[in-house]
Order: sequence, then C-alpha cells, then structure tokens
Amino acid sequence: MLFDSHMHTCFSTDSKMKMADAVVKAEELNIGIIITEHMDIAYPEPKAFIFDVEKYFSQYAQYRNEKVLLGIEIGMRSDCLEENCRLVEKYPFDYVIGSVHVIDNIDLYTPEFYQGRTKQEAYEHYFKAMKQCVTCYDGIHSLGHIDYIARYARFQDPEVYYHEFSDYIDEILTILAQKEKALEINTRRLGNKAAVETIIPIYKRFYELGGRIVTIGSDAHNVKDVGRELLAGLEIAERSNLNVVHFKEGKLQFHK
Repeated sequence: MLFDSHMHTCFSTDSKMKMADAVVKAEELNIGIIITEHMDIAYPEPKAFIFDVEKYFSQYAQYRNEKVLLGIEIGMRSDCLEENCRLVEKYPFDYVIGSVHVIDNIDLYTPEFYQGRTKQEAYEHYFKAMKQCVTCYDGIHSLGHIDYIARYARFQDPEVYYHEFSDYIDEILTILAQKEKALEINTRRLGNKAAVETIIPIYKRFYELGGRIVTIGSDAHNVKDVGRELLAGLEIAERSNLNVVHFKEGKLQFHK
C-alpha cells in the first residue's frame, strides 16, 4: 500500500484538519497515512508550532492501525538538538521527519529572511544550515522537503536548480546516503509539471551518491490535499531508481 507520509491535523498550529476526516479520505483513496504534526521548539512566536505529545498519542490511539500511523515533523535547529533528540527518543513515533523551517530564529515563510540577500546568498545560507542539521540529527528517518525554500522565497524565480547549488546539495545528499536516511519527495508543489522536472536532478543525484530510499508526502493541512500528487512522487522515484518506503514503529517498510 502507498502511504501519504506527511500531513498535519489540528495538533499543528497551521492546520484545522480533523483526524477522522483524514482517515475517511485515506480510505476513499485506498492509501495509508502518517500524521506528522509540527514541533518547532523555540519557534520565534511563543507557543506556536509545538503541541502536547501526551495528548496527541492519547487522543489518536483509537485511530492507530496498519493504515494509520503516528509520526512527527521536527523543526531542525542546531540550538535545539538535545531537546529534539530527547523528544523523539521518549515517545513511540512511527516516523520522524526532520525539516528546516527556521534559520537564525527567522521563519523562511517571512519576508525578513530574504531581505538584503540575493537568491544565491539566501539559498546558500539555507543549504548550509540544512547540512549542519542533517550532520547532527541522527534520530530522523527522512529529510523533509529539500525544496521548501522555493515555496516562500521572494525572488522572481524561486525554483531550486540543482546545478546552481550542486556543491551544497551534494554534501547534504551524501550525508543522508551515508546514514541510510530517506529523502522526502514532498508533493505539495508537484501539480506544476515544471516543478517536477526541476527537482528530479536532485533525486537522481541522490541515487548517484548512494541514496536508495525516499518517502512521499503531500504535506496536507486540509482534507482535500490528502493524497495529493502522490503519483507524481512515484514518478520521480521511479525515474530516479529510488525505492519508496514508509516507516512503522521506526522500521523501514517498502512500498510494493
């Protein structure tokens, strides 16, 4: 069964989706789902993007089964390493995504991060921070949305072109491959075929550098996006010779 391994329900600050609705939608699509609520410790806005993990497991235990798994998306920062590591070790998450959302205590969503920087400068800063994080965060299963910055960058052409940042991207992909971690194919932007062609070189390069596994996730924050563009994610994986996987109880499960 194919799993949509990245989505957010009402435990995430930026989502109001109800778990029951996500489960119904997954059943309609005949896919599995993994809930991955946001946990960005030390987020710039107090009490935002953190959640009560005890309550999360307590409320969602009734839904948990072979097709509905419970994970987390942690915001990787070097200054929150120990706290994040303690968190993922303490609780029985099926799956842990490591993502970069905040750099220098600035959310990449905000214009502030891009002010006074050229695209080259902003993206290099982003990838340098990402390299630092994947180097020291051993408890993650997959690196989330490597092209995240392209969603929000304030440039005429925000796309991440591999050839423009190959040195930085290669370092990240090499570390992931050596640690046998997965690279996520985040399908949120894949409704645009141009975006598909733009990011494929990154995944092909991941294979060349020894990477073998990818997860696929819609990053849905509402019901209509559950399962969105998963087939486009499968296409990228197939064209890059990468195996699609998901994680259950922290263990690798191959898509068949």
